[in-house]
Amino acid sequence: MPKVRLHLDADTSRRALHQALLERGHDVTRTPSDWIQGNASDEIQLLSATAQGRCIFTFNIRDFTILPRLHPQHRGIVLAAQKSWPLSGLIAALDRFLSESEASEVEGRLLWLSPWR
Repeated sequence: MPKVRLHLDADTSRRALHQALLERGHDVTRTPSDWIQGNASDEIQLLSATAQGRCIFTFNIRDFTILPRLHPQHRGIVLAAQKSWPLSGLIAALDRFLSESEASEVEGRLLWLSPWR
């Protein structure tokens, strides 16, 4: 089964996080990239990640709990409360999430990162 391909939205797009996940062998992109501008709206980021076959990770809980109602055919949304996650914790939890999850398990779902803490 295919593994989750992840996109870090503008809120979570830290170079250190991106690089750490790439070094662990995960397929991860970030905003900005060659297919999405740094100032893209949340909706555009979700639609672009979906078009690229990617689940999206965000700290923007308010907007990304509304967007799935408008666009239910997304590849998955993973949420985390920014203040409760140091960089090392994010790396470890996202590494576990990406290692343990399959794309079909997260498609169309809104998930919290905390179970992989």
